[in-house]
Amino acid sequence: MNSPKIAGSQLDLFSQGPATQDPFAALAPAARPVALPPPPPPPQPLFKAPPAPPRITLPSPPRSPDDPPLRRIVLGHYAVDYELKRSSRRSIGFMIDDDGLHVTAPRRAILTDIDNAIRAKQRWILTKLHERGERRAKRAERPPIKWEDGARLPYLGGDITLRLQPAARSHCVFDGEARELNIGVTPGLSEWQLKERVKLWFQAEAKRLFVERLDFYAPQLDVRYSALTLSSAGTRWGSCTIGGSIRLNWRLIHYALPLLDYVVVHELAHLKEMNHSPRFWAVVGSVYADYDGARLELRRRSHEMPVLFTD
Repeated sequence: MNSPKIAGSQLDLFSQGPATQDPFAALAPAARPVALPPPPPPPQPLFKAPPAPPRITLPSPPRSPDDPPLRRIVLGHYAVDYELKRSSRRSIGFMIDDDGLHVTAPRRAILTDIDNAIRAKQRWILTKLHERGERRAKRAERPPIKWEDGARLPYLGGDITLRLQPAARSHCVFDGEARELNIGVTPGLSEWQLKERVKLWFQAEAKRLFVERLDFYAPQLDVRYSALTLSSAGTRWGSCTIGGSIRLNWRLIHYALPLLDYVVVHELAHLKEMNHSPRFWAVVGSVYADYDGARLELRRRSHEMPVLFTD
């Protein structure tokens, strides 16, 4: 067998001598591999999409242990809780406030008809609930009051000054001339306890004033109310039952007296007209002429009111 030759010389495939050439040397990897260039950056979009807006939580009517449970209906992508009340009215009515959707239906109306009526108003209901949810979110963003000596607290459309005084026993005294609320601060009193003490004072003032204004306006409207209770629900300022029980939001004590009077007259007028018909507004207007102005001012002021209590 003859050995192969390359360029006139004999090539021994098995020779290890210095003159030997490796026919596979060209196939061996290089000692230092060449680095590949980095991949090109991904193409950038011509326009950046704006950040997604925060998801708004739809408001839901608050419940107490004695209240009936809420009903729920699915509207589009949203599960909406609503309060259902029965009355002698002939049609199904809707009201949306900062506490959510309230439905009033005839006593004989079946639930299927009520839900169908809600679905027929789906677009309007969801729009209003989103507006209320955004309003509530904006209120939550307002900076809370600093609970320290000299803090300014809203009271009847103006401000009063909080005065904190070291004391062996807790006390709460309002100086009407100086417009100062004096709180005796005992050792170890927490901020939560201080806020509760101030809240109790506001609530007591609200109840005292509510009784005074109810007793002033009820004879003018020729009506009688059976009971008064305080409410703390969102910005639903009041409610009235057919039995004459009136609930008023104690936070009205922060607003000017004419605005408080408007809510008092509004609820007393329901003892004559349990609706918001032209007849109802005529009753309100008989003793409170500028009710439209009061409604707008109350709405405007509620957006500006500082945050005192988070509950």
